[in-house]
Amino acid sequence: QVQLVESGGGLVQAGGSLGLSCTASGSVFRVDVMGWYRQAPGKQRELVATITSGGSTDYADNVKGRFTISRDNSMNTIYLQMNSLKPEDTGVYFCTAEVAIVAGPFTFDYWGQGTQVTVSS
Repeated sequence: QVQLVESGGGLVQAGGSLGLSCTASGSVFRVDVMGWYRQAPGKQRELVATITSGGSTDYADNVKGRFTISRDNSMNTIYLQMNSLKPEDTGVYFCTAEVAIVAGPFTFDYWGQGTQVTVSS
């Protein structure tokens, strides 16, 4: 069993900042790419940012320059620092991770339960 546990989120005014964290635990041998997705009410889930185990990052265009994803490989944890938040950043933020449970190239995708971020105007 692998669990992704998210923390952080909450309610903030537009222009404010919030931080999220996500830790992979359980039967984890190796964690490859980790990332954050979000889903706004009535909309499809969308990519926010990803980070490889080597630290390479990728961001959605609408968060570039405002959000920063980082990672602590020793803790199998990723962070998302969100600055200059806008009402359109509101949604449920989900952590995802590609996890190998044994040595070898194969991984499984796991998702966290989601954490709510609400940005008021």
